[in-house]
Amino acid sequence: MMRRVGVCEEKGSGIDKVVNAAEVYQLPAPDFRVGENRTTVLMFAHQEFKDMERDDRIRACYQHCCLKCVMNQKMTNASVRDRFGLTPAKSMIASQLIAATVEAGLIRQEAGTYKKFARYRPYWA
Repeated sequence: MMRRVGVCEEKGSGIDKVVNAAEVYQLPAPDFRVGENRTTVLMFAHQEFKDMERDDRIRACYQHCCLKCVMNQKMTNASVRDRFGLTPAKSMIASQLIAATVEAGLIRQEAGTYKKFARYRPYWA
């Protein structure tokens, strides 16, 4: 019944859609909680970057990197700035967030890329 009305599906693209919607509307990253019989997704209202907690920023950066990966694209400083609505003048803030996400072990810099033009992939890719 749920599949007929378009509420759920079996192909597994729901998480991609949720993360993409959060990016389009510049929302904080969704929080996925896996239970015994279900997965719950917590969505949050819009917050300015400056008002987000550090862990929320890192989770959003990681999910942004994952979304870029499944879209066969690379995460860069510029894409992180676009994700959070930061101006090019705030590239240092984006770099610090990327460094914190790398330090958390969630993403890694692609081999053979210089720091200034670095591209990133999720740790599992």
